Amino acid sequence: MEPNRATGPAADPPPAVVADELTFTYPERVALDGISFRVEPGSLFGFLGPNGGGKTTLFRILATLLPPGGGSVRIFGDDVRSAAAAVRRRLGVVFQSPSLDLELTVRENLVHQGRLYGLGGRHLAERIDDGLERLGLTERAGEIAKTLSGGLRRRAEIAKSLLHRPEVLLLDEPSTGLDPGARRDLWRTLDELRRGGMTVLLTTHFIEEAEGCDRLLLLDRGRIVAEGSPAELESEIGGDVVRVVPRDDIEAFRRDLAERFPELGRMPAEGLHGGADEGAIRFELADAHRFVARLAEAFPGRIESITVARPTLEDVFLRHTGHGLYGEESQEGLGETSR
Repeated sequence: MEPNRATGPAADPPPAVVADELTFTYPERVALDGISFRVEPGSLFGFLGPNGGGKTTLFRILATLLPPGGGSVRIFGDDVRSAAAAVRRRLGVVFQSPSLDLELTVRENLVHQGRLYGLGGRHLAERIDDGLERLGLTERAGEIAKTLSGGLRRRAEIAKSLLHRPEVLLLDEPSTGLDPGARRDLWRTLDELRRGGMTVLLTTHFIEEAEGCDRLLLLDRGRIVAEGSPAELESEIGGDVVRVVPRDDIEAFRRDLAERFPELGRMPAEGLHGGADEGAIRFELADAHRFVARLAEAFPGRIESITVARPTLEDVFLRHTGHGLYGEESQEGLGETSR
């Protein structure tokens, strides 16, 4: 017997976001090259990559500001192209550039935002009070926005974006311009929203910010180079990361290193090459602490420093792309509006 629809098991909730072979091309270059991904409801999902990697284009498509060039994106089943109005009702958006009216108080900013969504009267006042309390802004409600710190302004912008009770919150480089304390404060806020059931998507090029996500998409030059939880991605390295800064010519030292320790040369191509740090040689090795003494003995007086560390997301990015998040190769040169 089939289960009764009223009493049978509940259907699984639809994914919050599904992208399928998404593309976008500017006249100068390809910004998104057939990317596909899925975001589960109530998760914190990050897009990590260098400037020019495609993050801003993807953000603008998700926010319905830019139609996909090809492929599709659905947010809780609504297509961003054919059902943009329905998608916008589901979205709260916090842009990288500040959106507060700095001459208004925090509460006045929220009132103005609420009226844009057709809210008013007691209903709007209750939502504003809830938002101020949720974001820790109740005591600041009467302050002029331009007097607030960067972290408090960002919280006020998030409060604005949540007034209409969206299901998905989009944030573009939310930590830009914030000091370390304000970044930590912002992250606590995002973590609270996630634990409250909000689906949060953000773009970032900050490693420490990406490590707080449930799942990450690593983007480079419009393509997905890796996807998984931060722990899953870092486990790909399978050893320690060693960075050696030589005192003499780095290319000469690299050749001598490969000759003296041929086991390094037998590693994959990404195992022995210039690292994310300028002037350093980087390689991956199991039990690297045992190798360091041999390395120092083999090259007396030729090594400025040796560091051994657990792998980071930048190491994962370097392994997949051959360059770091902040190196010369990652600099934006063409196309995207704000990067």
